[in-house]
Amino acid sequence: MDLLECRLDINDLDSFVADLTAIGERHGATLQTVDARYVADRRHLERAVELADRAIERGENVARDRAVEILLYAAGRRQIDRALEMGVGEGENRAVVLIDATPHSDSKNGSDLDAARAAVTELEAFAGTEPTLDQQDEDVLRTFFDITDAERAATDASLAALVRERVALLDVEK
Repeated sequence: MDLLECRLDINDLDSFVADLTAIGERHGATLQTVDARYVADRRHLERAVELADRAIERGENVARDRAVEILLYAAGRRQIDRALEMGVGEGENRAVVLIDATPHSDSKNGSDLDAARAAVTELEAFAGTEPTLDQQDEDVLRTFFDITDAERAATDASLAALVRERVALLDVEK
């Protein structure tokens, strides 16, 4: 899995999503773009990919598309509409583009992921690389993932660990 931390300036969201889909198909990769404000850390997205793949392997997935299933887990939600709140929108975005080899694809080597990454950077919407996971907005994460003051007081776990717990608990809530 590769993460491209960047700025995006999206004029047409549907066109941007279509471009990502085409890049993924061309390079044997799954691409999912999320608003960086909703990502606790790299491990948050790694865990979402692991659990989405497990759900797909077991036939327990909600979404037909792997990228959407990954988004569901990353958001800790089973409703696609609610999970899409974590995605990027038209205009300027601080984002993370997740690029992962599509399971059972003939194109699983790093050069294909590198090519997919390069193709993303050539999109019109790509405004440049930028560290987007170096600092989290605790209020945004706590609100989006429904992490209460009482929950924070009851544990010494980090906020990122609590977010990852929400990702993992999605299987329990099915």
